Amino acid sequence: MRTIKGPGIFLSQFIGGHPPFNTLDGLAGWAAEKGYKALQIPCNHPAIFDVAQAAASQTYCDEIRGKLAEFGLEVSELSTHLEGQLIAVNPVYDDAFDHFAPQAVRGNAGARQAWATQTLKQAAVASARLGLTAHATFSGSLAWPWMYPWPPHNEARFRGAFSELARRWRPILDAFDEQGVNVCYEIHPGEDLHDGVTFERFLALVDNHPRCNMLYDPSHLLLQQMDYLAFIDHYHTRIKAFHVKDAEYRPNGRSGVYGGYQSWINRAGRFRSPGDGQVDFKGIFSKLTQYDYDGWAVLEWECCLKDGDTGAREGREFISRHIIPVSARAFDDFAAGESDD
Repeated sequence: MRTIKGPGIFLSQFIGGHPPFNTLDGLAGWAAEKGYKALQIPCNHPAIFDVAQAAASQTYCDEIRGKLAEFGLEVSELSTHLEGQLIAVNPVYDDAFDHFAPQAVRGNAGARQAWATQTLKQAAVASARLGLTAHATFSGSLAWPWMYPWPPHNEARFRGAFSELARRWRPILDAFDEQGVNVCYEIHPGEDLHDGVTFERFLALVDNHPRCNMLYDPSHLLLQQMDYLAFIDHYHTRIKAFHVKDAEYRPNGRSGVYGGYQSWINRAGRFRSPGDGQVDFKGIFSKLTQYDYDGWAVLEWECCLKDGDTGAREGREFISRHIIPVSARAFDDFAAGESDD
């Protein structure tokens, strides 16, 4: 068994227009001061991290690594959540997701998808140049508008949607395979890969591709009322990245899992800072350690109540408390006798 690496922090929720959150140096100093050991860096802020330049230049990647090393930090993973979303956009979501893309390709679904595909392939090369083995992303969603069976379930529609999803992702998975990097789809409502069944369906269509893996975030499973510990038993061989994010589900008589189009604070299910929700992280860290997970434990801070800076500080402490230092020997070795069989 191996000791889980961490704590790391996902930068997306903290990048902003004012210091220290508007430069990589500023973010690194802020994260290091709080005790983090790694940054998960999104690829949609060129001023923070330029994925195109990273794909083209080993020197640039070495400079990034050197800069972070000065703060005692490294990169846990790169993230293309927004770009991954644009690999597969059902037309009903065109307007909602168009702003994820550069101005030059907005309003043109084909050009937008081509740009997203190119960016994912750049991220594969950049990840390898940075010495990374895992990459965080979203799958996108072609079938999601029909996630509940009304109109009545139409299997041909789902077959078509998943076949097309696999067709779009297969060359990207191959590009990551060439670089020795795992694609870790965050299992997330709103994405076609939102639970184990949908992941299995996609995995079969990409021929059990070795680079088709998961980012495990228990908050999204709890809010779907799934057994997120049993999920690890089922899929531990495909879990290559891990977001530490808490959530709570509070049943009530007015709304349920779907949220009633309400703001997060009023939903029955809502995200919370680690330790403030209902997720059994002791169980999660125990299972991931048992199954030899060798990646990072990365805080993704999303909370409808708590201040982000407080959540980041407490999140580092929370992850550090939950990482299990793996023993080099069994606790009952003292009682073992020699055998002369």
